[in-house]
Amino acid sequence: MTARRARRSRAAKPATGRTARTHRPFGASLRSFALRCGTGKTLGVVLLVLAAFAASYLLIGRYAPPAIGPDESLVVRVIDGDTVELADGSRVRYLCIDTPERGEPFYAEASERNRELVDAKGVRLEPGVEDIDKYGRLLRYVYVDDVFVNAELVSEGYARTLIFDEDEPHAELLRQLEAEAEAANRGLWALE
Repeated sequence: MTARRARRSRAAKPATGRTARTHRPFGASLRSFALRCGTGKTLGVVLLVLAAFAASYLLIGRYAPPAIGPDESLVVRVIDGDTVELADGSRVRYLCIDTPERGEPFYAEASERNRELVDAKGVRLEPGVEDIDKYGRLLRYVYVDDVFVNAELVSEGYARTLIFDEDEPHAELLRQLEAEAEAANRGLWALE
């Protein structure tokens, strides 16, 4: 190896054995900035976080909760065919009816029909004779617009009547609707 080649070879490689970098002026390119920061991922992560904040700001700014009346409560979760959770955290068990429990035939259908009727909607609640059950749930007759949900579920065969107190205001109507659903083999009555 000639002396000239040896000098070039030593000049190209620093004593640490790493190749020398050429220095570019500050702001030459985003790539050079990313290399100075350590990795190319740094800039990508920063941009991704900024984009997420911007998107959430735009979505939240445009989101309007469903309009509910002054005497209505918003249903935020349907628990099953005859129980819902409201926006204030309280749970409501529908009065005078009973739908199949988890694991029983027609459970999924009754839960889905209840979801169609009340999920994310404003409901009007009418108290009956009993106010709260042993689980702390409100016992109520439930209405969405002009639909009496308790009666609709019984009429369509998704629920049976379950009346503990004969003084309940809608007991007779619900019994009549149950008899009609059973006679027509609607819903769960078709299973028997």
